[in-house]
Amino acid sequence: MEDLAGMVQRGFSGLEDKMAMKADTNRIENNLKILSENNTREHEDIKLRLDNVAYRFELVELQKRVEVLEKKAGMKK
Repeated sequence: MEDLAGMVQRGFSGLEDKMAMKADTNRIENNLKILSENNTREHEDIKLRLDNVAYRFELVELQKRVEVLEKKAGMKK
């Protein structure tokens, strides 16, 4: 009888450990999902901001063109 009681106790002890591990796994999965959603949202925000930014080479080219126009108009810097 004692052997049987010991086996049952060990079985429940192992089950408790598995349930705790499953809860930890679920918590980790939920945290990863939240982090992934935040990362996606932040990536989209950055992308939207960059869509409205002029590229450096465009600004340099425009600056050169303005300088040429200023010289022709007699408005040197």
